[in-house]
Amino acid sequence: MSGISNDVRALGDAKLEALVEVMLLAASADGDFSEVERSHFLKSVESLTDGRIAGARLETLITEANVALERDGREARLASVKARLPEANARRVALSLAIQVTAADGIIRTSERELILETAEALEIDRDDAANLVSQLTPTTR
Repeated sequence: MSGISNDVRALGDAKLEALVEVMLLAASADGDFSEVERSHFLKSVESLTDGRIAGARLETLITEANVALERDGREARLASVKARLPEANARRVALSLAIQVTAADGIIRTSERELILETAEALEIDRDDAANLVSQLTPTTR
């Protein structure tokens, strides 16, 4: 994860916000943003951004991302993330973070697996590469 952290630290605010949004999309993929997932999400964002995105700013980003998701739908939000992350490495980091968020409760549900593949496709990451990331980053899949 330190490689991901280093990659994230080098990103500007707009790209960080795109990462936060993709993590939120992942966390809500199964329709249940559990306390375990929310806690992991908040800690991950604060840690990965060295506190650059935390507290009230993070809460605002979560609210805005949820409103945008409700208004535009998942496909449009993933397209927005891709546009804000033009570099392949930044998109790969986004997918890695999404996988880690979905696996936070120890289980990747079918809906979460579908979101991972949908995210990989939207970010133009090969399905085999996405599957490899899942197996590298998750302890258990069901």
